[in-house]
Amino acid sequence: MRKRIRGPVPAATLALVLLAGAAAHARQDDVATRLSQQIDRLTSSTYDPPRFGPARWVPGRDAYTIAESAAPPGTGMDIVRYDAASGAREVIVAASILTPPGAKGGLDIDDYTWSPDGRFLLIFTNTRKVWRDNTRGDYWVVDLEPASHARHPSPETAPRLSKLGGDGPEASLLFAKFSPDSTRVAYVRANDIYVERLEDGRITRLTSDGSETTINGTSDWVYEEELFVRDAFRWSPDSRAIAYWQFDSTGVELFTLINNTDTLYPTLTRIPYPKAGTRNSAVRVGVISADGSATTWMQVPGDPREHYIARVSWIDADTLAIQQLNRLQSRNDLLRADARTGVTGLLFRDQSTTWVDIVEDVRWIDGNRAFVVVSERDGWRHVYRVARDGAEPRLLTRFDADILGVAGIDEAAGWLYVTASPDNPTQAYLYRARLDGTGIPERVTPASMRGTHSYVLSPDGTLAFHTASRVDIPPVVDIVTLPAHRSLQTLTDTSALTAKLAPIVATPTEFLTVDIGGGVSLDGWLLRPSNFDTSKRYPVIVFVYGEPWGQTVADRWGGPHLFHRALADAGYLVASFDNSGTATPRGTAWRKVIYGTMGELSSKEQAAAVRALAAARPYVDLSRVGIWGWSGGGSNTLNAMFRYPDIFHVGVAVAPMPDQRLYDTIYQERYMGTPQGNPEGYRVGSPINFADGLKGRLLIVHGSGDDNVHYQATERLVNRLVELGKRFDMMVYPNRTHAMREGAGTFAHLHQLIARYFLDHLPPGGK
Repeated sequence: MRKRIRGPVPAATLALVLLAGAAAHARQDDVATRLSQQIDRLTSSTYDPPRFGPARWVPGRDAYTIAESAAPPGTGMDIVRYDAASGAREVIVAASILTPPGAKGGLDIDDYTWSPDGRFLLIFTNTRKVWRDNTRGDYWVVDLEPASHARHPSPETAPRLSKLGGDGPEASLLFAKFSPDSTRVAYVRANDIYVERLEDGRITRLTSDGSETTINGTSDWVYEEELFVRDAFRWSPDSRAIAYWQFDSTGVELFTLINNTDTLYPTLTRIPYPKAGTRNSAVRVGVISADGSATTWMQVPGDPREHYIARVSWIDADTLAIQQLNRLQSRNDLLRADARTGVTGLLFRDQSTTWVDIVEDVRWIDGNRAFVVVSERDGWRHVYRVARDGAEPRLLTRFDADILGVAGIDEAAGWLYVTASPDNPTQAYLYRARLDGTGIPERVTPASMRGTHSYVLSPDGTLAFHTASRVDIPPVVDIVTLPAHRSLQTLTDTSALTAKLAPIVATPTEFLTVDIGGGVSLDGWLLRPSNFDTSKRYPVIVFVYGEPWGQTVADRWGGPHLFHRALADAGYLVASFDNSGTATPRGTAWRKVIYGTMGELSSKEQAAAVRALAAARPYVDLSRVGIWGWSGGGSNTLNAMFRYPDIFHVGVAVAPMPDQRLYDTIYQERYMGTPQGNPEGYRVGSPINFADGLKGRLLIVHGSGDDNVHYQATERLVNRLVELGKRFDMMVYPNRTHAMREGAGTFAHLHQLIARYFLDHLPPGGK
């Protein structure tokens, strides 16, 4: 067929076309400018909710203490006591007392602790980050009653401030804590444990073999990251001994981080990091006298490199409770250990054909004759009462629902407090159940209060710091009585923030469920542009996590939700769905269905959710679909882009793990087993093996200093994409960690980058 040759375009027509194009570009520029300005605001402190704490309940009194900025500004911080009912305020430790000799102002308080007898105050300051948290720093002690122990007592004797650690290096102490009798403080320095006497400052070094490969009283990298073991020693109830973890990381392979920017030549940081299927640290538990002696090692059964010591606590002055996981984490044994002989015996076993979770806090009741534990043995995350003599566990939370956590125990009244949400897995409320196992749990949070509620109970369980928020409502903290849930006083004022947020949250977040077939429905939320028109079709951006560690669909404040609102107002629908296998309180079967093939089902269900949303909502434009996520969400972004390229057209994968064999033992093996035992599962779950499916536009973002999800994995993916001839984009943030917050402007730059990528490749606005 011959082509038809057209004549010249009339000048007037050409002018109209050029004007229309110019107008469209101007509108696009306006959208980009507004979005950029909003991202700058939300990544600053503009929308930060008021901060409360650190607060501490005062034992035996309906009161609490808190650190507050002193007057005049810049002079330090006061420790203030408030009456819980009346709000009466009293400065009990002034900033002037917390001012070291020669200092211009008082100590900057990162955290503080009262001694059990209330005489001493321990201040944590000048802190440094150790992988995740600021756990290393300086500790100072305030003696509020020095006259009571002075050789020549005088009523005028002022409180005394002294620094712990002797002449040790600055910011070198970790996890300092009082002995139960309030006479000493123990801490860790350079992987050894020390005890310092408060009366005269005498220091006793309890362990002396600490080194790069022998770690006493704190943990190795993988225990800190995955089991949250950082503070790894415990005082005995009688203050005579200390139980502690010891790690031997000999033979654990070293991972090297390269810093190319801070010095003339690169510097290297080497971390013992056990990747899936490789050698772990050998871990054991010892008990040592607080006065110094040989360590008695607990006779925990099994190969210490093929098991994990997840938790250690004291039952009484002679007995320890030790939680031991097998390497596959399908069994958690609660062991009883004789602190004098090291002999151990089994108290309780929790096991599964998939994985079990550790019990964050084994709570002893009835004079240490029983304890409460959390288990999923009946298909729900429930609380059980277990007698020390080995009788059959008794179910306490008698409902077909998961508990989210144990909030506290009022043993005198016979109540266990838990958080749960039987009717809506996106929310959380306080319930109470009887400690004798009778009756069904009762909701304590008033029915009129929707959203997510968390509680920090007072020692006797009659009061609580209560934090309430919704996805569009910032958190408010108050004090409530229990079980009446009567508010005594509000502790944070969010009125100014709420006023600033009013135009931003005017269009409410819609929570929804989507039926994806096969009897499966997913929880989700949806944001619309503020100028939304139901007659038009809009592009959609899906925010994904999708792994067992997280839940994105929750009716609570926080996370990147304001960023998503900014994207919505730029002309996008923004949605998120919790696929099967996420940490949603919908039962054990829901969470553990992904065992052995993590990554396959999540991307399949995310794609199905988008199809279902489009089928139900005609304003969803299936020709313009984007997806983004961070960490596990970055991995699922890759899986979605590679496996379902006809659904997902633009993706941003932040700090992804393209090859599951490269991640750490504890996390990866918990959900997948070992690569040696499950090679096909690792192949099917790893996005790198499906990279040939990429059709759309993909941006990969990683920090080269990420000690958690290594930049190594992204470089391997880059090689694979290059080998396949695939087009993609990439951004590297030098020396940034997994959080990518280090360095001025980094966090804002990252979010500007994500937004710009979608603007450039996924045209916004209704059509």
